[in-house]
Amino acid sequence: MKRIEFVFFDAGGGHRSAATALQMAVASRNLPWDVHLLNLQESLDKLDILRRFTGIRIQDFYNKMLASGWTLGSAQLLRVLQLLIAIYHRPMVKILTEYWRTTAPDMVVSFVPHFNLALGQSLQRAFPAAPFVTILTDLANHPPRFWIETQEQDFICGTERAVEQARAAGNAPERIHRVSGMILHPRYYETIEVDRAADRGALGLSAEVTTGLVLFGGQGSNVIADIVKRLDDSQLEVQLIVICGRNEKLANALRARKGRVPIFVEGFTTRIPYYMRLSDFFVGKPGPGSLSEAVAMKLPVITECNSWTLPQERYNAEWIRENQIGIVVKNFKTIEAAVRELLHPENLERFRNNTAAMPNNAVFEIPDILDRILHRWAAGCALGSGKC
Repeated sequence: MKRIEFVFFDAGGGHRSAATALQMAVASRNLPWDVHLLNLQESLDKLDILRRFTGIRIQDFYNKMLASGWTLGSAQLLRVLQLLIAIYHRPMVKILTEYWRTTAPDMVVSFVPHFNLALGQSLQRAFPAAPFVTILTDLANHPPRFWIETQEQDFICGTERAVEQARAAGNAPERIHRVSGMILHPRYYETIEVDRAADRGALGLSAEVTTGLVLFGGQGSNVIADIVKRLDDSQLEVQLIVICGRNEKLANALRARKGRVPIFVEGFTTRIPYYMRLSDFFVGKPGPGSLSEAVAMKLPVITECNSWTLPQERYNAEWIRENQIGIVVKNFKTIEAAVRELLHPENLERFRNNTAAMPNNAVFEIPDILDRILHRWAAGCALGSGKC
């Protein structure tokens, strides 16, 4: 039985979600692997400077920032974070080396940015024969040294842009593996039987009115309330399914509102695929996970890109435009115009056709790639040997 370590953290929900989804896909294949999930934050807590002085973990601060919308200046904060990571690189490598020597992994798979140099170097010190793999859970890298390092490791990329970036960084082509998209939970591939008329009615919505799904990640965002108000003040005939995630204050406020546009309010839920089946379009932040989920459910998207957008998510807006799967606005103050443009019959049909032309089976493709990497390393394949 091979011991495989999946490394994640909870800064945003996408890293844990991707690791958990892939763990489920591996289990369904009955591979001889014992997959362990490692929360990197917990392993490195003793080095968390923010927690030392404030009692707040870095990942918790990040999640509060997302929920509150305090993302202006995130590019500068990112540089500060990367500086701290560089300063504490050696002690991080030491802690992780000791951990690997205790757990003896046959492979380590990273679902996190920033820390891949420390993860790779520590594994090399502890077990040089164990492969290290980074799975990008963003559509592209955000140089420098966000996802992609130049070291003896493999990369799994969900877009051509990420593949090009890995090659440009000097990594060997045989170490770069292209898959068809971001990792989605296996539930997005299950058959969901819905009766739109009856199921919308059960939510207090009309069977016939065009329905938008508003979702801003697992932490929610206060910008949702502004989107609802602006559509309330418009003349558009729409209704909304609003997912507030863990933002209970927002959910309660929306449930108590009285407005023109009918809405159904949900908190944190695992039923996103079901609600997407009941919807006609998606509105949310340009996160790679939620965008990929919407596209998998064939929903055209509306998102924004501006100075408040997280640096690592700005390429996602370009990806939407390149693939003609929705509309990108400068900010959601123009949500009425964006919804009106998207729902023009010609636009809506084009966007729907384009989403349907983007199948994503990454979660089922990756176990085979990891299996090949394990076999390659077991055979003693060296980087650049031509035997990979």
